[in-house]
Amino acid sequence: MIKENSINELVSFIKKLYIPKYISDREKDTEGYFIPLHEPKFFGNEKKYLLETIDSTFVSSVGAFVDRFENEMVSLINIKRAIALVNGTAALQICLRLAGVKSSDEVLTQALTFIATANSIDYLGAKPIFLDVDRDTMGLSPNALEEFLNDNVELRDDGSYNKKTGKKISACVPMHTFGFMCRIDEIIHICKKWKIPVIEDSAEALGSFYKGKSSGSFGLLSAFSFNGNKIITCGGGGAITTNNDEIANQAKHLTTTAKVPHQWEFFHDKVGYNYRMPNLNAALACAQLEKLDIIKKSKKNIYEQYQSFLKITGIQLVDIPKNTDWNYWLMSVLLENKKDRDMFLEETNKQGIMTRPIWTLMYRLPMYERAQRDSQKNAEYLEERIVNIPSSALV
Repeated sequence: MIKENSINELVSFIKKLYIPKYISDREKDTEGYFIPLHEPKFFGNEKKYLLETIDSTFVSSVGAFVDRFENEMVSLINIKRAIALVNGTAALQICLRLAGVKSSDEVLTQALTFIATANSIDYLGAKPIFLDVDRDTMGLSPNALEEFLNDNVELRDDGSYNKKTGKKISACVPMHTFGFMCRIDEIIHICKKWKIPVIEDSAEALGSFYKGKSSGSFGLLSAFSFNGNKIITCGGGGAITTNNDEIANQAKHLTTTAKVPHQWEFFHDKVGYNYRMPNLNAALACAQLEKLDIIKKSKKNIYEQYQSFLKITGIQLVDIPKNTDWNYWLMSVLLENKKDRDMFLEETNKQGIMTRPIWTLMYRLPMYERAQRDSQKNAEYLEERIVNIPSSALV
């Protein structure tokens, strides 16, 4: 049972950590000040690049900063191609389509994830199958994946088929939860045997590495998000990364309304999408990428301060999984049970500290309650116990 004074001690610690950064010494009254979970930080060339974009008049989906952002993502991820898009959900939807997912197909993923993972599957008319996660990474479990495939799937010449439904399993989407890296190498090894392409949901994992290799560089395709709450942001924004040039060209074509290049004709050869990132957003993204290492260093320092402080409170800070160079995006505590979790959430938010539980498991939502799933033992354990605490960089 968590002690109320332990929560109060943590609240005081968080206020001492964050309030001096936001409140000037002249302002004595900090009553009612609310400390956010994770806010964006603009302290570099953001305004400069935005003005350059406005002066250029190229503010929509074509412009120098779009090209620059894609090239910088290629360098950061150490991958052949990057395509800038409007948001991470659109990126994941396009990844699935380009991996060959069709209406009535099935996609393996995890129930412990943000809603966008499941929605992007549903947008294509496909059905998610929810598999369990590992407790340490909170990402898709290779053991759960292999067990499900061995017990429920038939391997044919053209891919894997669900014995229960007869449907083809066209992709596997592991998600790197809170920037932690799942055991992605094992997942890819298993899926290769079953002829299932892997798409990394790297929405939260920019700047994270697993065994020395960047998130977004393992799968056939990967999707990133640059939403306002991510480690760096351009307001909205997303990106696809891949080592396959043909797929990258298709991604750029599809997300630019599938318009065939011509000096003046408007001819579109497919049903495409208007999903390209505007140059204005790309300008912000480029400025933010320049500061990624500084932000990550600051957040690592915050994690280490939490680590030192929480040792004396009895509240458990979630450890960094093995083999992971983490981006420190969202930091979490692991509580004893749901009752403690709920009390922790109520007390911290009441005292001006934004804390949030992990997501409701996808199969508890009305849209996905009939989805096929395994036991979800670890996912349910984490759902009842994990709470995110303020994790904004102090820069």
